[in-house]
Amino acid sequence: MVIPYARLLGLEVEPGDIAPTYVMPFAIELVGRPSFLHGGAIGGLLEMAAVGALKQALAAEGDVRIKPINLTVDYMRGGRDKPTRARGTVTRLGTRVANVEAIAWQDEPDRPIAAARINYLIVR
Repeated sequence: MVIPYARLLGLEVEPGDIAPTYVMPFAIELVGRPSFLHGGAIGGLLEMAAVGALKQALAAEGDVRIKPINLTVDYMRGGRDKPTRARGTVTRLGTRVANVEAIAWQDEPDRPIAAARINYLIVR
């Protein structure tokens, strides 16, 4: 099931062993300043990637709900008119709280355009 915001961003999912990679194709509706992606679209992509990584890490536990506690996004360079990818990494998975990092890139994963750190409350 794809949530409406992910559908609005046009996200596609590429499955991965540890975490899925989310791909956001460029669209004129996602432009902020001329020729650059809107920061909110990049932030939304990062959040979806973080949620995807956490859900994959919790998949064996069945019906677990997660609720965001906080989100910090660092913008490193402007997103241009090309597809943008993002992947999350669970850095800590406790009994009540999970810490997840996500990066977004366009050409190479080692040249991110933005990164996020998100803390989630886990309701088991």
